[in-house]
Amino acid sequence: MEQFVNKVEQLGLITLDPLEHQPIKKAKALDISQFLFAGLMLKEKEFKEQIKEFDWSIFQDEYVAVYCSTDAIVPSWAYMMIGDKLSSLAAEMAFMKPEEFDLKRWLHALESMDLSLFEDQKIVVRAHTSIDPSIYLLLTHLLKPVVKALYYGEAGLPKVIFKK
Repeated sequence: MEQFVNKVEQLGLITLDPLEHQPIKKAKALDISQFLFAGLMLKEKEFKEQIKEFDWSIFQDEYVAVYCSTDAIVPSWAYMMIGDKLSSLAAEMAFMKPEEFDLKRWLHALESMDLSLFEDQKIVVRAHTSIDPSIYLLLTHLLKPVVKALYYGEAGLPKVIFKK
């Protein structure tokens, strides 16, 4: 009887799946156009009143992406007032759309990885067409100085990126 040979195991590849480092908790959106007259113009008195009456508790321990969906010109002090309301509640906040904030946090998580686990190893970064290319750029930048070889795709048929 023929013995099964695991060629992937023989290659000594370690698989790194970028999705395992993606933040689980997604950012909550705060579109400040809701505090503007007709979504376009900031009227100071009305803006301050709406900020005061808004239920900020929905952002408790959340990642908050503050943005404006309209082409309104918003003075910087207005963002500071919103930041003041969020600062004691939100886990983190940023002025960007929620998907951008999630990507920023994902990149940060990758930058915080313990790279010593990959030292002088052969690493294959799992392929996912839905992942933003900046994830793959960052992983290449982080891993190249550390690993023996870097591959992309699946362990059974990886694409060689580089070998030392």
